[in-house]
Amino acid sequence: MSRKASGYKELGIIANFENSGVLVVGDVMVDHFIWGRVSRISPEAPVPVVDIQKDSMMLGGCANVLNTIYTMGGRVYVAGAIGADDAGRELLKQLKERNIDKSGIVIEKERPTTLKTRVVAHGQQVVRFDKESRRVIPEKSLEKILRYVRSVRNRVGAIVVSDYNKGVVTRELMEGIRSIASDAGIFLCVDPKQSDFSVYTGADIITPNHYEAQRAAGMEIGNGEDLLTLGETLLKRHGFRALLVTRGEEGMSLFENGSPVTYTHFPARAKEVYDVTGAGDTVVGVLALALAARANLKEATSLANHAAGIVVGKVGTSTVSREELLSVL
Repeated sequence: MSRKASGYKELGIIANFENSGVLVVGDVMVDHFIWGRVSRISPEAPVPVVDIQKDSMMLGGCANVLNTIYTMGGRVYVAGAIGADDAGRELLKQLKERNIDKSGIVIEKERPTTLKTRVVAHGQQVVRFDKESRRVIPEKSLEKILRYVRSVRNRVGAIVVSDYNKGVVTRELMEGIRSIASDAGIFLCVDPKQSDFSVYTGADIITPNHYEAQRAAGMEIGNGEDLLTLGETLLKRHGFRALLVTRGEEGMSLFENGSPVTYTHFPARAKEVYDVTGAGDTVVGVLALALAARANLKEATSLANHAAGIVVGKVGTSTVSREELLSVL
């Protein structure tokens, strides 16, 4: 297919975003950004003094994947766990502002909402501090999440499991989601954080970065042959239909299971990189939405690659709009 014909096909896929639904399940968070400038060093310790100019609260983690799909014009649903605290109320408020169903959010009184606070001065992150719990969610919360997944299964074409290893994504949750997705013919996409990929066995596509992929395979990537071996190892070991390894400035590598395994490389699209925060969320969000919009794996990966190239050129947890994606195509 010519590049021009491919471009027209991608435009058609994007046009179908508004008719496509995606469910995002995982560790919902709030990203708090404190923006300021530094003009002196503290007399109390050798640390910069940040003069705060403004601050902002943004959807993060699994909720940033959700926000990506929302800004792309897709229909999005979400399930996860938060605490009965200010950060949790802020998250629910932002979901309401976007008219996103909150029924899949479980509130646990003994659990804090994951809150990541970043201090940014002159466009550079100075420090980050986190408030969170990593304990596994109780069985009643697991059951509530799976009930919600079943309730929306006929409204979505893809499910994203966005795992930040904060206790929501467990082997039991994955087994339940995999069963529902398989029965309904829904693409199951996973953005992993756990080193043991057997937790995600049977997913249609998994999107680790190259560090996560190397840890899971127990090997290092030294050259192209190593990369192909890594891809084949993870696909065969865990029964994934496809593996998408994000490799920073080297772009993305898509492996599709079969005999033999097929490999496609997508070069990086970013002109300048300012901040990689949330880039993985953008990749899996756009990928899943494109798959729900009837794209094939290569077409979906191409769109995700373009979107990632846009988002790393922004500072902070950012999303990409449909108009921005159209402009680069």
